Amino acid sequence: MNAQQSSEKPYTYKKYGSTYVVSIANHTDLAESILTFCKDMKITAGSINGIGAINEATLRFYNPKTKQYVDKTFKEQMEVANLTGNVSMMNGETYTHLHCVLGRSDYTAIAGHLLTATLNGACEIVITTFDSPIERYYDEETGLNMYRF
Repeated sequence: MNAQQSSEKPYTYKKYGSTYVVSIANHTDLAESILTFCKDMKITAGSINGIGAINEATLRFYNPKTKQYVDKTFKEQMEVANLTGNVSMMNGETYTHLHCVLGRSDYTAIAGHLLTATLNGACEIVITTFDSPIERYYDEETGLNMYRF
């Protein structure tokens, strides 16, 4: 249970059994840092949750009729009230799928699929790993990357 740090990485972490507690570096991209961490730790399946603070985020909303994501960027200080997601593999690569609820200064919330977010404050993530890989495939009917069991 030793704490691990690297000045070259956008995170520090400590491992407890099959669970990692991760602190993401300020002013880095949240989604990219989580993906980097999962690749570095060779995580092939798991669940992700976290909280933090950001000052810019691009969220996505999936339109099932067009099978396209609609992206929207928000540039303001916001609380990451909830970050939830998972880790799997697709075409031999680490794949993270993240959703978040962001709290605004007027106490309203916005939510969606997280594409990018720039940290502006602390960010605390917990990743619980599973003991065997989960694979994904592209599903033609839905237009989404689905679990393959």
